[in-house]
Amino acid sequence: MLLNLLSAAASPLTQEQIQKLQGLVAELNPIQQAWVSGYLAASANSASLGGIAPVAAAGESASLTILYGSQTGNAKGVANKLKEQAESRGLAVQLVNMADYKPANLKKEKFIAIAVSTYGEGEPPEPAETLHAFLASKKAPKLEGAKIAVLGLGDTSYEFFCQTAKDFETRLSALGAEVLHPRADLDVDYDAEAATWITGALDAFEPLIKAQAGAQNVTANPFAISASLESQYTKQNPFDAELSVVQKITGRDSTKDVRHIEISLEGSGITYQPGDSLGVYFLNDEARVEEIIALLKLDASTLVNVADEQITLRDALIEKLELTQSYPGFVEKYAQATNSADLQAVAADKAALREYIAARQIFDVIKQNPATIDAQTLVDCCRKVQARLYSIASSQAEVEEEVHLTVGLVEFDAFGETHHGGCSGYLALRAEEGAKVKVFSEHNDNFRLPQNDATPVIMIGPGTGIAPFRAFLQERDARGAEGENWLFFGNPHFTQDFLYQVEIQGYVKSGLLTNVDLAFSRDQAQKVYVQDRIREKGADVVAWLEKGAHVYICGDANRMAKDVHQALVDVLVSHSGRDAEQAEEYLKELRSAHRYQKDVY
Repeated sequence: MLLNLLSAAASPLTQEQIQKLQGLVAELNPIQQAWVSGYLAASANSASLGGIAPVAAAGESASLTILYGSQTGNAKGVANKLKEQAESRGLAVQLVNMADYKPANLKKEKFIAIAVSTYGEGEPPEPAETLHAFLASKKAPKLEGAKIAVLGLGDTSYEFFCQTAKDFETRLSALGAEVLHPRADLDVDYDAEAATWITGALDAFEPLIKAQAGAQNVTANPFAISASLESQYTKQNPFDAELSVVQKITGRDSTKDVRHIEISLEGSGITYQPGDSLGVYFLNDEARVEEIIALLKLDASTLVNVADEQITLRDALIEKLELTQSYPGFVEKYAQATNSADLQAVAADKAALREYIAARQIFDVIKQNPATIDAQTLVDCCRKVQARLYSIASSQAEVEEEVHLTVGLVEFDAFGETHHGGCSGYLALRAEEGAKVKVFSEHNDNFRLPQNDATPVIMIGPGTGIAPFRAFLQERDARGAEGENWLFFGNPHFTQDFLYQVEIQGYVKSGLLTNVDLAFSRDQAQKVYVQDRIREKGADVVAWLEKGAHVYICGDANRMAKDVHQALVDVLVSHSGRDAEQAEEYLKELRSAHRYQKDVY
């Protein structure tokens, strides 16, 4: 690449220096390369300016501490934008993942901004769990004099919308902190409102921080280095990639339809690491869109406005709007727009509304409640389609300018029709190989292989939860990692549902996979799951943990991840001499040390 041209180009480096630089760069991943580049640029600027004024250290009152708790990367993205804009105003900033934040530092903070998502039924995202629990404990310090502002990201499809953000604000306030700027609770289409909140929050923080900074003679570092390399292709600006392979990898008689997807990233410059996710935008089912347009007696060619874009109604419904995943806001707006007494009654009862949308896609709501409505009003009832995130099932060390996914088709019957998930239906059934699909990478620093290649890893991933572990194995194989690898995988039937069977057997033969434990739940009278295999191998699991193994879980959050966690507690009790409370504490310590990580959904 560029370094290969150095020797041929005019360069102030000697040939020996060029060779050393090439050797160093070859050992670094893209994020490390970006950090080194920024470090060298900052060092050069520092030398030319005779030094740089010191940056406020963590906990100094003249800096803004931004804490983020992110499950899928959205809260992290907002936190990064807040950091950039704060620095552009000359403010010293400390940006910290809640997973890496020491709760004891809270008592030193004077200015705190929080961006946090809510996961599941009002629960904090994985990286925020420790800090969330600390604030509710007796150990939480008094925070008189601290100023805070909180932004929550959530989804109104869920009952406990932005509950974690509400928890943080309530608990910090109870400890004596002052809310300097009103909390924002934002739905999935949050970009514009987040930008407004950032401006308002910084308007409130800026004069106070600068007054403190002036008193302490502390200034921001104008050459602050970003901790991560951001691709030019993002959620707001996705890459138009080519769908190159769509292959069914479950058997003909399987109760599941799982597809192996390969997408070309050629020319994008997009990089990712094992553990990251890929955001995919999809097209709604054209046949169902046309059915809705006909039912409402609308003209498909009518021009409508979606955000700042004017397009036809048909294109808007296919490309821009959410028509599968139901949420309360649509029912409420559609009921009002159509003056439907039945829908208004449903919308007025929160419990009834949640039961109603749980059984229906937005397509169903419209079909079951046809009415006279104009095209723009229909569009205004809908929210913008959101990209679906899939755990990446490949390592770039193996596949280079490709990215692979393992996608389970969402399929169910309701109201006399077969329904499909929005994105899974598009990728598995409607998109043809060679089609263009808009994608972006979403980094997940909370699901990473250990830096030391000698560290053993335990991977627990039933069903499509195998995806990131395929990436892990490809990466460790490419790196020649000497650490032991143990995979727990489960699905209904060995003959129909053993995803990536040939590859896994190949890794066993080569020695990369030290242990593989399989749980095919329906192949015997008594159902067997991965948590049962963990209990069967409990002594060995504990031995691996006590020699430093990292443990990873990927898959269903509601049942599997909780059942696996309980199995880990059980084997620690049975084989390590700990009681249940001590076992839970041990797992918390593993999580704090980034040795117990989850990618669950």
